[in-house]
Amino acid sequence: MRGGQARTSLKSRRRKEDPMREFDRLPPELRGWLASAILPWRPRSVLNAFARARATAPDIQHALEELDRIEMRLIARDAARIWGEHHPFAAKVTEP
Repeated sequence: MRGGQARTSLKSRRRKEDPMREFDRLPPELRGWLASAILPWRPRSVLNAFARARATAPDIQHALEELDRIEMRLIARDAARIWGEHHPFAAKVTEP
């Protein structure tokens, strides 16, 4: 591991804003979801994903469930490469 970063194919960039200030600006339901998320989402990324999910979801709960599906898809994408093809999430890659 170099620079404190785990092996992943996910993009990484330097932050220009204070991540805690961005987190504090999120709606309460998103802050709750982000606090229990598996991946280290940037507040802006989760807000963008939530806005896209909210555009098609009938309510906030369905939009949060869509965020769960997005997160599982991201984990599955890296699972086989990082932890091996026998990892439980490795076989769950389902791209829309």
